[in-house]
Amino acid sequence: MYFSKDDIDAMPSRFRAHFVNSLSGYKSANLVGTTDGKGQHNLAIVSSVVHLGAQPPLVALVMRPDVVERHTLANIRATRWYTLNQVHSHFWQAAHQTSAKYSRDQSEFDEVGLEPEVIGECPAPFVKESHLKYAVKLVSEQPIEHNGTILLIGSIEYGEVLDDALCEDGHIDLGTMQTIAITGLDGYHIGSRLGRLSYAQPHVWPSPIDE
Repeated sequence: MYFSKDDIDAMPSRFRAHFVNSLSGYKSANLVGTTDGKGQHNLAIVSSVVHLGAQPPLVALVMRPDVVERHTLANIRATRWYTLNQVHSHFWQAAHQTSAKYSRDQSEFDEVGLEPEVIGECPAPFVKESHLKYAVKLVSEQPIEHNGTILLIGSIEYGEVLDDALCEDGHIDLGTMQTIAITGLDGYHIGSRLGRLSYAQPHVWPSPIDE
């Protein structure tokens, strides 16, 4: 099937949303934990976390346009802190349910049956059930004028990862943790690793890395 920009524009709204969201392929599934600073916790699933760099350790998170009430965005602006908690196969349905439009005074933790925990100085709650989670401190907001979305840039401050998933060279084996990937708006998958390859160099074919 060939498609053009005009074809995309002519698609029915929900069809277009599914179609365009699927074009970017597999995406990470993360739960963003936030608080309003007064004890009210919020939890929301996102698939837009992007690695920005390792030194300093930075991640980006794309937020929808700030044209309606956005509890996650409002909480991050209020406290400057949030947590990112990777989703694994034991609670992927609960993670999906956090996308429901609960009211501000309802905690998604309570509504979907996940347990919040506060670790260290970050006021935002972590998801206790997650095997890979880290605290993020907001560095800056970058508005994207083309569609009204907002790019949040955050600094990774500290976190936790399952011991068995951490390799000697620092690589994290997501398969060990049954980490979930998202396709489109509502497709969930468990990855199956083909292997790891050596550092690529000109004229040298990569070799498998034994672990």
